[in-house]
Amino acid sequence: MAARFFLGFLILLLHSIISCGVYEDQVGLADWHQRYIGKTKHAVFHSHKTGRKRVVVSTEENVIASLDLRTGDIFWRHVLGENDPVNQVDISLGKYVITLSSEGSVLRAWNLPDGQLIWESVLQFSAPSRSLLHVPTKFGLERESVVFVFGGGWLHAISSIDGEKIWKKELYTEGLDIQQVFQQDDSDSLYAVGFLDSLQFVAYHISVKNGEVLEESKKSFASGFYGSMLLVSRDILVALDASRSSIVSIKFSRGSVSFHQTYISDIVPEVAGIVEIVPSKLSGLFALKTDASLVLFRFNSIGELVVENTFSHPTILSDSISITEGHQVFAVMQHAETKVHIAVRFVNDLTSEALKETIELHPQRGNVQKVFINNYVKTDRSHGFRALLVMEDHSLLLVQQEKIVWSREDGLASVVDSTTSELPVEKDGVSVAKVEHSLFEWLKGHLLKLKETLMLATPDDIAAIQEMRLKSSEKTKMTRDHNGFRKLIIVLTKAGKVFALHTGDGRVVWSLLLRSLRISEGCECPSALKLSQWQVPHHRAMVENPSVLVLAKCGPDFLQSGVFSIIDSYTGKVRSSQKLPHSLLQVIPLPFTDSTEQRLHLVIDSNFEAHLYPRTPDSIDIFLREISNIYWYAVDYVEGIMKGYSFYGKCKADMEDQYCFNSKELWSIIFPAHSEKLAIIATRKMNEVVHTQAKVIADQDVMYKYISKSLIFVATISPKAAGEIGSVTPEEAWLIAYLIYAVTGRILHRVIHQGAQGPVNAVVSENWIVYHYFNLRAHRYEMSVIEIYDQSRADNKDVLKLVLGKHNLTSPISLYSRPEVVVKSQSYFFTHSVKVMTVTTTAKGITSKQLLIGTIADQVLALDKRYLDPRRTASPTQSEKEEGIIPLTDTLPIIPQSYVTHSLQVEGIRGIVTIPAKLESTTLVFAYGVDLFFTRIAPSRTYDSLTEDFNYALLLITIVALVAAILVTWVLSEKKELRDRWK
Repeated sequence: MAARFFLGFLILLLHSIISCGVYEDQVGLADWHQRYIGKTKHAVFHSHKTGRKRVVVSTEENVIASLDLRTGDIFWRHVLGENDPVNQVDISLGKYVITLSSEGSVLRAWNLPDGQLIWESVLQFSAPSRSLLHVPTKFGLERESVVFVFGGGWLHAISSIDGEKIWKKELYTEGLDIQQVFQQDDSDSLYAVGFLDSLQFVAYHISVKNGEVLEESKKSFASGFYGSMLLVSRDILVALDASRSSIVSIKFSRGSVSFHQTYISDIVPEVAGIVEIVPSKLSGLFALKTDASLVLFRFNSIGELVVENTFSHPTILSDSISITEGHQVFAVMQHAETKVHIAVRFVNDLTSEALKETIELHPQRGNVQKVFINNYVKTDRSHGFRALLVMEDHSLLLVQQEKIVWSREDGLASVVDSTTSELPVEKDGVSVAKVEHSLFEWLKGHLLKLKETLMLATPDDIAAIQEMRLKSSEKTKMTRDHNGFRKLIIVLTKAGKVFALHTGDGRVVWSLLLRSLRISEGCECPSALKLSQWQVPHHRAMVENPSVLVLAKCGPDFLQSGVFSIIDSYTGKVRSSQKLPHSLLQVIPLPFTDSTEQRLHLVIDSNFEAHLYPRTPDSIDIFLREISNIYWYAVDYVEGIMKGYSFYGKCKADMEDQYCFNSKELWSIIFPAHSEKLAIIATRKMNEVVHTQAKVIADQDVMYKYISKSLIFVATISPKAAGEIGSVTPEEAWLIAYLIYAVTGRILHRVIHQGAQGPVNAVVSENWIVYHYFNLRAHRYEMSVIEIYDQSRADNKDVLKLVLGKHNLTSPISLYSRPEVVVKSQSYFFTHSVKVMTVTTTAKGITSKQLLIGTIADQVLALDKRYLDPRRTASPTQSEKEEGIIPLTDTLPIIPQSYVTHSLQVEGIRGIVTIPAKLESTTLVFAYGVDLFFTRIAPSRTYDSLTEDFNYALLLITIVALVAAILVTWVLSEKKELRDRWK
């Protein structure tokens, strides 16, 4: 009984040691959290006289959100996840937000004021098809509130009150593409129109009450159709013919269908290039977009097409909105360098303008890509307009009365890569006014802390203390601190924009849109690819600022050329930018720097030729000196092939280019397609520091870690287990873990987990690997650990041999010799699904490691590596207990205080980056997804510094009290001694 009590007490003690919880008033001192929504796709305004004025948006990050029209703040937000993209959004009955997602298979209603889910309806799905949502704008007293949804080949009528299916009708035919679902003047019938095999127009006239097809109309068009059709008026649709040389107007009425073909060159002779129909909904109008212009058309009274206006490119049109009975307007946005001209025009009379404004935009936001307008009534009863602009960098702006009311940097919701940069060294010399101000603030702060310690602080004092903590000047300074907490986090977004964020408060220090560089005519829209440190000069000999390298592709194809840009880390200014003369397949940063401290990079093209950067004589000398020690590998996930390469000489195609080198294939591993599918590949971080190779275990024995930066972890799963969890039986599922040496392709270790299924996440650090998967037999998630130890150094334990020099520590090791290793492994159950994993890194590698796990709940959990020690046993010996080995349990514990994100969520978490601080005990953590989160953690507590909440006031009071006590006792002692002498 005593042994059990002691064991339980020991476990509780260990838990208390590794807990990293914080008090409520400490949240926000060392961390920050920023919420975003992503690039807006759809927007619906709700600005009635009663209630809050808001706009409901859906984004490319699968987010539905309600934003305050006055400030841009988020009222509520829901992130639906990667596999649930939002197709359309609308408002029903003025109180429900209706969303259609997952290709038309899921319909939801959300409460408009607070975003609570009212109902969800999963719809029948026959085959993949276009998804359409139609919400009637008017309902009579006798009509039921119904929304119509087409998706997966079925047309559904759904009650917007409770989500019940009123009726459904299958419209699926092979080759049928339904493109529009609409009503004519809110009648009792519904139209579903589309193309059959792009050669035949099909229109279904359907009863709203029961879904019965009242009439079906079909008519073939010899030339065929291209792309989508657009509803222009109640009974006229337009489309392009297959050659995109003519406009086809489709008129349907009472079962009759007629086509009218008009050649574009006949009415707009100057049009050239690719022509597309602009998807803007303009009552009675439609627009064609060409390479150089945008042309607006209208049908005249006799049904002929006429050109209403021609706009220079780029021009963006909004959908039309009603301002009064019979009057509709739409917005025209035109760019002129850094200015945007906004004109709100009447649909029936384009010469009349309801509004004309000019807005100055920051050049780093790019062009306007979408615009949504909303009207309101001014105090003088005239109509005013506000415009919601979606910019090229994915930011969102609200413009009203020639001013930008608010802006949101929602491009930060799609970070694809990140790196860090040190801030400049603080210069000597500070103004007297600044010193006096700092002294006053210091005295005020300590006075408030003293009142807080003595419990005399008022609520206003406590609020002032919290505000001073959050707005500490030390936290947000643009210079380095002695602990290394203040840095710049430089991120690259999907929009091709680079941001520098301050770790103190997360503010944007500078930003740069790659498209604004205007590299060349052949690379107008570069797509973000890679961000890397380019030059990190030593601060004692710093001549110029540090810089980062941004690599981007000129197109989605890997054969496209790339863009090579070097950006100043402090200012965001471009030092140099060029279009590469070759394609960009892979980027390999090398652990070498030249005399100017520029890091060497290898860019691998589609021919597997390596191009060295920077292109300087110094870099080529360093590379040729180290060429025999440089190896790389490539992976083909589709074919299941890994290949290893080295370099052996200059490129044969261009012998004059001395910075181009050929690759030589050294090895290849082919995973059999019928039994294995590549799931994940993981390697060590290039900048990871290992403090010692020796590990002292129980009984003072020593084990040597097998440490190699060329070690690759590869996990494969059975092809049938590549689907969702539970889609396969345990007998048909397995996971195979490999440890492969990248230099020779030798498989050092291989283990099979029967009944295991993905998704697989893994992290590699020092000599150990941890990977996460699902165990179908146990119906639980598992985490397995593999540790590798070097047996070739086992004889070095003898102290006498070390003293006499008879050890093999300095003996050469051949990369091609078979390594003598021993592998230890263990598996544990784990409660959560995992999205991403990483490991903490510190400056010297002394501090114990923690796994940082992005859970399915979008939080970051810190798990001590000691729980994943393969040497854990159910009954550890006394020496193992002294070593710190925790008794074995089948499940890894989850301690609520170990959540790094506290009660916050990093919605849609995709990556976790750890950055070592100068303090060995501290790691900086940056997590990104739809949200951003930053904090700092101490896996082994802050053993090398005092915490920020250390009570200096109490220490001062204690010192004063001790000094006073010493003086009093000294006086009393002197008086007593004097009295004793007079006796």
